[in-house]
Amino acid sequence: MVVRTEGGDRLSAADASNVLMDARDQVNVFLMAGLLGPGGFISQDGVADIRRLRMAIADRLGEGAALGLSRFTQRVRADRRGLVWEHCEPELAQHVRVVDAVGGETGLARLCASLMTTPLPDDRPLWEVLVVPGASANGPGVVVRFHHAVADGVGAVALVERLFGQGPVLPPVPDPPRMKAARRHRVRNVLTSISRVAAVFRTTVPPTVLLGPISAHRGAAFVDVELDPISRGARAAGGTVNDALLAAVAMAVEKSLLAAGDPVPAAIPASVPVALPDRGRSGNAVGIMRVELPSGEPDPIVRLARIAAVTRTAKSEARAQGTFEFTRTRWGSRLFAWLARRQHFIALFVTNVRGPEEPMAIGGAPLERAWPLTPIQGNVRLGVSALSYRGRLGCAIHVDADALSADVMATTLRDELSRIAT
Repeated sequence: MVVRTEGGDRLSAADASNVLMDARDQVNVFLMAGLLGPGGFISQDGVADIRRLRMAIADRLGEGAALGLSRFTQRVRADRRGLVWEHCEPELAQHVRVVDAVGGETGLARLCASLMTTPLPDDRPLWEVLVVPGASANGPGVVVRFHHAVADGVGAVALVERLFGQGPVLPPVPDPPRMKAARRHRVRNVLTSISRVAAVFRTTVPPTVLLGPISAHRGAAFVDVELDPISRGARAAGGTVNDALLAAVAMAVEKSLLAAGDPVPAAIPASVPVALPDRGRSGNAVGIMRVELPSGEPDPIVRLARIAAVTRTAKSEARAQGTFEFTRTRWGSRLFAWLARRQHFIALFVTNVRGPEEPMAIGGAPLERAWPLTPIQGNVRLGVSALSYRGRLGCAIHVDADALSADVMATTLRDELSRIAT
């Protein structure tokens, strides 16, 4: 391992907050799981040549700066300026590995659940690629993990494309110049910021199994559906694919609570990240949209239309406000992490990331299916994440398995998305 200790770039406030909010019991890692077919480093009978994969990744990392892959050769270090990115050449035998075989897609989901409580070593770059035999009949599975300081969901998908994607890689588009906001807009943003900070202290969710200390016993399940029919059904109801996902999640949560013998709140507030247009050098650039998911509404189209009416306004407001105020300073991030374990303002996380439309290959092996898995944090025991890829929507459920069943969530989510599809 080669380490250069001269001063590196400081982490952005958003990236640094993700380091400060990391904890042993709540690992702050973004994960993408997938299924691979024969080709490249995967033989026709599904056996992985891990040395060939390492060589392919080494070639891409050799063009790190040109491809936007610098974070793969950096680790986080604290100095007098705060947290900085420090050059650290990765040892690919540590970062790219074959793990024990699993039993199909369900076994891959179980492995991913366990990885959500497994920290990435902080003495080297904060990423890894795991090849998982037995994940499908055609070939192994693959798991790519990044620390959230490296990238949020949108950023992580872009990094995966750069690391494995085929075709020319274009340099990042320069950030557009920031326009000076009108005075009334600045005043409105300040007032909204005060309201957002104060909201964390409010109790809007009654006692529920959705909230509480998160155990180390995690559950995960995958759902995979065709994207176009859901998009058509969402448009017919005046919404988007993201609205359709939220509508399906609402019923899945309701049925999961009933299965657990827990009361269902009249509304289930969800935290939904919204990508910001100005990312700059930061791996994290999201605003937070709070959406109250209606319960007790059996018609998925009515449910979708109600949600779409809320998100049309809430999405633009979240973009205007940018990252959450508490996460813009070191002490604010620590206070936010403390409050997050005690809050009753949101009850679950839902995120949907637009993935690549073109087929991807990992070390020459085609990526056939893909699912994202995001952390559950604070006192929120349920998260649902989705990724569009090659005309399909891959959804992953991540739960505290001592509180909820990932399988019940997955079954209902699949059924509700089917009811929305046209």
